[in-house]
Amino acid sequence: MLNTYFRVIVGVMVLLSVVLSVYVSPKWMWFTVFIGVNLIQSAFTKWCLLETILVKLGIKKEGASCSVK
Repeated sequence: MLNTYFRVIVGVMVLLSVVLSVYVSPKWMWFTVFIGVNLIQSAFTKWCLLETILVKLGIKKEGASCSVK
């Protein structure tokens, strides 16, 4: 379940940043870069802030989440 929430939230954030960069300001692409960098760092560190937040909100871990464990 955690993996599903994670994918939906990250997908929405990426799409939102693209829409904002087209209609508001190209500087919103930095948000997309931020998301990408966090995904890459979570692959190496096995830690993801979004995962921590979702677990504290009561979402149950089910298999892999931000990074493959």
